Amino acid sequence: MLDRNIGKIAALVCLFGLAAAGCTTPVLAQAHPAEPARTVRAEVGKPLQAAVNLLKGRKARAALAKIAEAEAVKDKTPFEVYLVGRLRAQAEAAAGDAAAAARDFEATAVSAAAPATERTQFLAAAASQYYSARDYGRAAELASRYFKVGGKDPALRKVYVQALYLGKDFSQAAREIRADVGEQQQAGKTPSEIELQMLANCDLNTNDQAGYALVLENLVRFYPKRDYWLSVVYSVITQPGFPDRLTLDAERLKLATGTMRGAGDYLEAAQRALQAGFPAEAKKFVDAGYAAGLLGTGPDAARHQRLKTLVLKNLAEDQRTLGQGDARVAADQDGTPLVNTGLNYVLHGDFDKGLAMMAQGMKKGGFRHPDDARLHLGFAYQLAGQKQKALREFKTVRGADGAAALARLWVIRLGQGT
Repeated sequence: MLDRNIGKIAALVCLFGLAAAGCTTPVLAQAHPAEPARTVRAEVGKPLQAAVNLLKGRKARAALAKIAEAEAVKDKTPFEVYLVGRLRAQAEAAAGDAAAAARDFEATAVSAAAPATERTQFLAAAASQYYSARDYGRAAELASRYFKVGGKDPALRKVYVQALYLGKDFSQAAREIRADVGEQQQAGKTPSEIELQMLANCDLNTNDQAGYALVLENLVRFYPKRDYWLSVVYSVITQPGFPDRLTLDAERLKLATGTMRGAGDYLEAAQRALQAGFPAEAKKFVDAGYAAGLLGTGPDAARHQRLKTLVLKNLAEDQRTLGQGDARVAADQDGTPLVNTGLNYVLHGDFDKGLAMMAQGMKKGGFRHPDDARLHLGFAYQLAGQKQKALREFKTVRGADGAAALARLWVIRLGQGT
């Protein structure tokens, strides 16, 4: 999968006057505009020119034999050594001997006879051949040198990053990929799914849990697959310090994103909603479980039915007594009872009254966990179909205990129009 990203690099081996398949400049046209003229003796040049012609005909092995003839000539000049090495590298690459081609391209890159303006391209060719030979450490080193001397080819950038990754240098790979992803996002571009997957794996291998969670947020933002939603919600609730009081909030998000995974998820969420005093919400979890075919079947069907009966009983009682405690919660010293009661009204479908009570509670303040209250108000707004107000409220949630992470995921979800 990674190799598909580096197809362009294959063109780098067709370089510098090497008239191999598709390269038409004769090898003996040695003079470079910025360099003094250099000559090649006939005993060296004749077999090299024959090798060029063989490479044009895609006869790499035969070309290597001709190059060996030139190599055997004694007392070659530095320029002749350079020409032999670079053509041999080309032929080796064409013959599929990436390891040998890499070594020869690297040697050519540091040759004093190599034109200064072309040395970076030889480094690129060497790096790409080391990559093809699966010598990822050397490929990364050569690619790094290429960029340090001013190389800018984006195809080699991919080779560099992937060599770091495949060579298991996950720390450096993460830094490079994160930089690339950041640049793309600043430019308004969408990072590729493969890049984000690689970055997520780097963070896992370096135990960067915070980085991993943020990468998963990008994956669900740009590629909202169910598996990514499962992973990102799981990463939030398993973060160190995630409090039990936010578990119901996570289950609300799981229901909205279709990531409830089994009968147990629906049962636990419904029970937690009952304990929180929200039987109308508990019924939503139970109904969703039955609709998914996960409740009401199998050996635990009777247990499921008992919970459903309990939920309906609590819901009927809540509907009968709804409103009886409004004056009392309005007189309370802090806004928590108002926010909770208002949310209950919203869950019953009385959006106007519920949201008004929640707004009143927010003004009163005095919360032990103010970010929880903001999270719940954002949730209420989205239930009421007031998307912009929900987004505005979710974006105010701060803190590091999980509330802000859940709020960011709601922002992503609402941004996807669902």
